Amino acid sequence: MEDWHKVKKCCLSHPPSFSTTTQQSQLIWRRNPGRQKTKPSQKTEENRRKHQARKQKKELMGFLSHVLLLLLLCTIHAESEDPSGVFCNTNTNISSNQISSNINRLLPQLVQGTIQNGYIATSVGKAENQVYGLAQCRADVVGNDCKTCIEGAAMEIRKRCPNQADARIWYDYCFLRYDIKDFFGIVDTGFGILYANVENVTDPDTFNKELGSLIDRISSKATEAGNKGNGRGKTKLTPFLTLYALVQCTRDLSPLPCSQCLAIAVGNFNSPNFCSNKKGCRVLYSSCYVRYELYPFYFPLDSQAEAANASLAYYVSVVTKP
Repeated sequence: MEDWHKVKKCCLSHPPSFSTTTQQSQLIWRRNPGRQKTKPSQKTEENRRKHQARKQKKELMGFLSHVLLLLLLCTIHAESEDPSGVFCNTNTNISSNQISSNINRLLPQLVQGTIQNGYIATSVGKAENQVYGLAQCRADVVGNDCKTCIEGAAMEIRKRCPNQADARIWYDYCFLRYDIKDFFGIVDTGFGILYANVENVTDPDTFNKELGSLIDRISSKATEAGNKGNGRGKTKLTPFLTLYALVQCTRDLSPLPCSQCLAIAVGNFNSPNFCSNKKGCRVLYSSCYVRYELYPFYFPLDSQAEAANASLAYYVSVVTKP
């Protein structure tokens, strides 16, 4: 294997209202002409100010929580808009107008099938002009998020790979590929994209032990019937820190090939030159996808509090096999 890297009620009584206070003052003034109007006691005024301060603090905390949530959602949205990676196989250039036409006919079918079912594997054409295609959204991504992602992928892949008959494009929410060779049901880890967080964990031994257990658990879920090749879960590392992980196979794979692909992908977590001991890592292959983070990234989104101190900076590496 040749690897190359591109670092790229308040229980306190409120003071009387103005109107009530005025009436009471006027009544006292009539009974005791020589007595001045009563004023709120210093203690009551102090309590009022404390109550107001607590209210303002609560409102500020609520505002900051909304801002934090918005920032994280914007980050996730940005991930779904920009491709995580693209592969244009320069060894398989489009050799005829018919193949190009079949690709153009195939892409709308891939989009429509993915929008309807979250996944599709189909082909267009015959003999040497036949083009095979596969598209799917991550199993936890549905509705408009899936629709937007796969529509963008179909448009972008032709821009990025206009002359290639073998092309693939990865987004955080979806994946799409086509080829003139039948790749259905075959594990493909010949080309991969790795993302590694720039920061290391503080307790590698404990972290890696918990990560391994979590990955084993969700990988087993991915191969169970009805789970659409997807497994996801979390584990508490400390009262204030949670580890999140997700694995996803393309749905053309049966359980055994899916397990094989995930095992290869997860092996990159221990790469001493890249993902080992990192706070987050993603491995994208054409047949499967694995990821872990110290903040919530899959749906339904968990509490956003842990994202406050999360590192979102990554190294990027492209791995190929001859």
